[in-house]
This record gives sequence, structure tokens and C-alpha cells, in this order.
Amino acid sequence: MTNIPSSDIDLMRRVAKHDSKALEALYNRYSSLLYTLIKKIVTEQSLAEEILADVFVIIWLKSDAFNFEAENVYTWVITLGRNKAVDKMRRNKLIGNMPEYTSEYEDKYIIPHLSQQIDALDIKTALNIKNSIETALNKLTDAQQYVIYLAYYEGLTEQEIASKLNIPLQTVKSKIKIALSNLKSNLIRGDV
Repeated sequence: MTNIPSSDIDLMRRVAKHDSKALEALYNRYSSLLYTLIKKIVTEQSLAEEILADVFVIIWLKSDAFNFEAENVYTWVITLGRNKAVDKMRRNKLIGNMPEYTSEYEDKYIIPHLSQQIDALDIKTALNIKNSIETALNKLTDAQQYVIYLAYYEGLTEQEIASKLNIPLQTVKSKIKIALSNLKSNLIRGDV
């Protein structure tokens, strides 16, 4: 009998029932991708490994925070990893100036609360379109790429980006909106 791999949503349902084998399968499926993303944000190997482990602990303990109706495991897991890495980076930079990391803080700022309008994406599809997304990103201007980098990988707020670049907040909002619109247009046109 051949083992048919479980879908992401099936694994999450099993994780929610505290099936450790399902968590292991989810880890095997996502850890490499998550580690690459986390390492891009925090750069230090041991810290990236710690954050990766933390992400799977959160998945295990708080799988009930996942919206099972949306079935968007990929986006939820990737966003969770990004949020945890950005939070850790900010805590290391702003020692003493961050709120205490509590379960409530984690629920509000680390656990993703995805819009129902986001299309579900699985890891296989995401990996298949990875090159198209990278090409579409590279077609943006340097300034557009930079504001997306600051917002996504450095986790800066629009106000923090405005301060860092010494430009008005409205200009930052406009640059981000235009960058995301251009990125979407590049992808839709297939201009990659």
C-alpha cells in the first residue's frame, strides 16, 4: 500500500487533535522554507533555528487559532514564521521598549489573522510560482523593492519607514501601494 501524502489542511486538522506525527510531517514539509525566510530576517543561524522551533511550538499549542474554513495553511504558517522572526529582531534591537511577550501578545501580534479574501495557497503551488514572483519583484524599481523589503523583511511600520528614509508618511503609503499594485500587475500579465 502506497502512503499518500496528507494535504496541508489535513495535517493541520490532525495537529489540532494533537497528532504528533502530523506535526512532524508539517515540520518536514515546511521547515526548510521557513528556515530560509527566518534566516533572511534575523541572519544569525542559532537565532533562526530557535525561532523555527518556536514557530512549531506555536503551531502545536495554538492550532485552534488557525481558520480551518479558509484552508490557507501555507500563508498562515509562512506569516507566522515571518511575524515571529520580525518580533524577535525588534526585541533584540529595542531591548526594554517592547511589550512583555505574553500569550495575549502572541495571539494579537504573532498569530496571523488572515483575511477571508486571500486565496488559499499550498506549498507545492507556492514553490511552483516562486520564480515568477521573484521575477515580478525584480521588475519593480529599486525604491519599490526597498520599501517592500523594509516592510516585509525588516518588519518596519510605515511610520518607521518614513523616519528611516526621511520622507513623509503619505509618500511611504503611496510607494507601498504602488509597489504592490505593480507587483500584482506583473504577475497577472505574466510579464515575468
